Amino acid sequence: MKNIRRRWVLTGVAMALGAGMTAAHAEFPDKPVTLIVPFAAGGPSDKIARDLGEALRKKLNQTVIVENVGGAGGTLGTARVAKAPPDGYTLLVRHIGFATAPSLYRKLPYKGVDDFACLGLINEAPSTLIGKPTLPARTFDELRKYIAADPGRLNLAHAGVGSASQLCGLMLQAAMKTTITSVPYKGTGPAMTDLMGGQVDLMCEQATNAVPQIEGGKVKAYAVTSAQRMTLPALANLPTLAESGLKDFSVTVWHGLYAPKDTPAPVLRKLNDALKAALKDPDLIKRSEALGITVITDGRVEPAGHRHFVETEVARWKKVIEASGSYAD
Repeated sequence: MKNIRRRWVLTGVAMALGAGMTAAHAEFPDKPVTLIVPFAAGGPSDKIARDLGEALRKKLNQTVIVENVGGAGGTLGTARVAKAPPDGYTLLVRHIGFATAPSLYRKLPYKGVDDFACLGLINEAPSTLIGKPTLPARTFDELRKYIAADPGRLNLAHAGVGSASQLCGLMLQAAMKTTITSVPYKGTGPAMTDLMGGQVDLMCEQATNAVPQIEGGKVKAYAVTSAQRMTLPALANLPTLAESGLKDFSVTVWHGLYAPKDTPAPVLRKLNDALKAALKDPDLIKRSEALGITVITDGRVEPAGHRHFVETEVARWKKVIEASGSYAD
């Protein structure tokens, strides 16, 4: 009889605990949600996170805070989220570097994608191959011949190891079967400033940052890195690198949303539902399209589709990075 009574007591406790956990998940979020951006304020990832945060706020009916945790090519902020409590209140907005860091860095303070729950892809944007205004080459074909004639003549600026501009540059050199001297900077801003001033020759930069400089005639634009031409007025006449002779070349800078692993399934569902609603927000779509950014609407906005995409990107970039020998400690 005592054993039966004990089982009743234990069952009652378990049911009470389960009900409490369900209620807690049902109330999520009951406090502000923080989006960690592992880069400095003012860059493309920061802007994307702030636009997303505003759209998420409408769906979650809760304050969404954007916190910039820069350093070590984005790995410090990423590690911060990996080690955060798995309760859905600390999330990561990370670009393509999420997939390349496992190959770029010999030691990471987290276990790659295995330390995260993928919530969905947010967007993707092309980069542009741009040059200093005094470069004699007017088209990509002329630029390619110019580089081939003297491979050591030009250099290529980028915003640091793990940056989208460095990754695009690595893929470009692999496709062209050449090596261009890399000039690393501590961010996009100083790299772009020196490019406009003629201190460096070339840069592979996101359209979101390059369009104003192209429109102002401060840099020369040679091509876009997407598979299709862009419709933005400043880029509409630019060919893709694929149609310019680099067969199948396609590089887009994508952003995804992540939670720490072991975040409860009900919380993940709420966050994914909020993300899908945010990506349909008219204001978010309008702001994104104005910058040449494509908001994701396909299966990659689902957790499973997002994870499969990231794993594919990890494998793709591993080959490029290993071939280049470009690593960071």
